[in-house]
Amino acid sequence: MSKITVPDEILLQVEKPARYTGNELNMVKKDPENIDIRFAFCFPDVYEVGMSCLGLQILYFFLNRRDDTYCERAFAPWPDMEKAMRENNIPLYSLETYTPLKEFDFVGFTLQYEMCYTNLLNMLDMSGIPIYAKDRGEDDPIILCGGSCAYNPEPLADFVDFFYLGEGEVEYDHIMEMYKEHKKNGGTRDEFLKKLLSVNGMYVPKFYDVTYKENGEIASFGPNVPEAPATIKKVIVTDMDSVYYPPKMIVPLIETVHDRVTLELFRGCIRGCRFCQAGFVYRPVREKNYQTLIKQAHSLIDASGDDEISLVSLSTSDYTCFHDLANGLLDDFSKDQVNLSLPSLRIDSFSLDLMQKIQEVRKSSLTFAAEAGTQRLRNVINKNLTEEDILNGCALAFSGSWERVKLYFMIGLPTETEEDLIGIADLSAKIVDKYYEIPREKKPRPVTVIASSSCFVPKPFTPFQWDAQDTYQQFAEKAKIVKSHIARKQIKYNYHDAKLSSLEGVMARGDRKVSAVIYKAWEKGCRFDSWSEIFDFGKWMEAFEETGVDAAFYANRKRSFDEILPWDHISVGVSKQFMINERKKAEMAITTPNCREECSHCGAASFGGGVCFESRKENKI
Repeated sequence: MSKITVPDEILLQVEKPARYTGNELNMVKKDPENIDIRFAFCFPDVYEVGMSCLGLQILYFFLNRRDDTYCERAFAPWPDMEKAMRENNIPLYSLETYTPLKEFDFVGFTLQYEMCYTNLLNMLDMSGIPIYAKDRGEDDPIILCGGSCAYNPEPLADFVDFFYLGEGEVEYDHIMEMYKEHKKNGGTRDEFLKKLLSVNGMYVPKFYDVTYKENGEIASFGPNVPEAPATIKKVIVTDMDSVYYPPKMIVPLIETVHDRVTLELFRGCIRGCRFCQAGFVYRPVREKNYQTLIKQAHSLIDASGDDEISLVSLSTSDYTCFHDLANGLLDDFSKDQVNLSLPSLRIDSFSLDLMQKIQEVRKSSLTFAAEAGTQRLRNVINKNLTEEDILNGCALAFSGSWERVKLYFMIGLPTETEEDLIGIADLSAKIVDKYYEIPREKKPRPVTVIASSSCFVPKPFTPFQWDAQDTYQQFAEKAKIVKSHIARKQIKYNYHDAKLSSLEGVMARGDRKVSAVIYKAWEKGCRFDSWSEIFDFGKWMEAFEETGVDAAFYANRKRSFDEILPWDHISVGVSKQFMINERKKAEMAITTPNCREECSHCGAASFGGGVCFESRKENKI
């Protein structure tokens, strides 16, 4: 194995050299000479974003608990470092041993958002690994992908050897054992990839063929070898208390996006918001026991020295023992000035007593996701949140001496009207009015309401997966309507870059034809597309034109329910018929109860665990 040397003069001339050095607290160190399998875990974005990814930390330590496997990390170099590496013929390397990625057995990427795809191609190229899967030889690493965007793998199908669909703790041990045996006995990469077809949750694109109609829609999709299943079903952990969770995590040398201990309460979501992909692809809800969480929190704080614990899940306050857990953690850690962060708190679950207790350690801002400005549209998206809930939650916050509230909305939602857009301004104004109802002695400072809107992107495995997305011009006009109706100086309005969202819409619902666009955009220099200071919309439009791919076909076109979708060969457990029924209910603004109130028979019970079965067992503290 080679070892890369990065001269100090290069590190001294780039921004944040600690991105490229490794040797952090809790980094795993092994002797590569005594290792059977080398696995490079790659995050296709900058170090401080990747090191905030909980999945990276979990799988890093999960794989490294094996004596025969060494999992190492690599991140996308910032443009200044990429330039220096290319000029000095330095290939992309791992942070643990400075080994070129080309020398690993596996190079795995986690796909957390669609706008990282050009970074993935760039990291392969910087590693000297052929970008297209068909061009790789027997000495090249096996390229795999997982994560939330892997549920529509088709835009990357030409570049990736296999996709892991589901939670890594389930099958990675099995895969490593298979590969170890394969490596010992000899055989081709195709033979190994064929063996993977027998493992649950594995999708190998080369063993599936797609044909198209004259109008561009998919005509057929299916396996081209008998070993390949027609449908690939995701794999999930059913027992969150027994599944591996790292007792420590790597402590970065520089500030990261989320610079704190991350405590995972549960996976999945009971809510069923119709715009939210995560709420469906991660079903069913599977919780950790109270005592398990307390034990993990102590272990992680002791191993890191962090001064903040973040309780993470898709909807933190839906944890059945939420208040007991939060109070227990505060009782244990507040004396050491360790703060508690609640990043996904629902406004209808806002607890003034708890939040005031949290403020005793460190005051934080409050963020609530209203999503829509009118009750009709909130019913359409199944938010199950009333205007009264929103106003009462804000009133509670104001009475507790908060004077700054952030509200998140979306524009471009299905069935949206101008009245719904004006509703964002009206609701924000009503919240300001609520502040002035509070007695003068409880509001020492002026109120600020920050209303932010993002652009709706229809995602696979949601009831809105068939809907047309607004064009970026339409998004811009809608943002202007909202802004024009905000007349109160206490309200600040922010909105997202519509061009980036439009491109995200293409990537989210793309098929294999989109891979040519991604490659062409990368050739033109597209990198870090989720970073506004680097994103170049013009180059992407050139890529579409030069490849003959129509962006509007993927983003701005309404699909029929009987059209074959690029991800129809993948099952997340939630049935397509359920999605169709939910879309029809959305049209009528009819809501669906959350999973604890009433089972909606979505199909997730087929996994045999989680919220679908929790009534059969006691949840004791």
